[in-house]
Amino acid sequence: MAYRTVLFDLDHTLLDSDTSMKLAFDHTLKSAGIAPKSDHFPIYDRINQGMWAAVERGETSPNAVKVARWEQFALELGAVVDPLDLAATFVEGLSQFGELYDGARALLDDVRERATLGLVTNGLSEVQRARIERLELGHYFSSIAISGELGVAKPDNAFLDVVFAELSQPERSTTVIVGDSLTSDMAAGHNYGISTCWYNPEGKPPPDQPPTYEASDFDEIRSHLFADA
Repeated sequence: MAYRTVLFDLDHTLLDSDTSMKLAFDHTLKSAGIAPKSDHFPIYDRINQGMWAAVERGETSPNAVKVARWEQFALELGAVVDPLDLAATFVEGLSQFGELYDGARALLDDVRERATLGLVTNGLSEVQRARIERLELGHYFSSIAISGELGVAKPDNAFLDVVFAELSQPERSTTVIVGDSLTSDMAAGHNYGISTCWYNPEGKPPPDQPPTYEASDFDEIRSHLFADA
């Protein structure tokens, strides 16, 4: 069908967050005088993913994760460093590094001609706001919802309550959320009774609870959003 309201996730959907995070991580270790080793980033990534999963479950907040992940990282490495300094440097790096995926801006240009757009992201306010400004994304979206500002994260219904209020309560039947995460984006859409479009460029196996649509590239997203247009 042709959707009139489209909610886009940011990280790993529009933004190459893996590159952003790796560059920020390397920048942080270098600034702290820590000689990088091959196992350092996998250790950090495991800690970080675990903590963000806890955010999705409502067990902690993005602002708590900001420092806690570096406290745990330093503990596992046995490094004598200040986690607050590491966290601040990493946030700076995340804000400065990373670009949109090829074709992401063209997708936004196309979709905004036909629908109202919202940006829905679990993340730190200072990171996401800096990225939005640096990449000149703000003008695409009629609502920008960041979990670090709202105090609630996807997939909690309260997160989308804020978005729908800012968008003057669009019809749920003509609203779709597009994102890469099954546990935040797709779960949020399912819980809220709106359509879901799972961006799955890596060809991961389908979940037990299938999304409304699955797309391996941006052209497939276009075709799903405006099939009847």
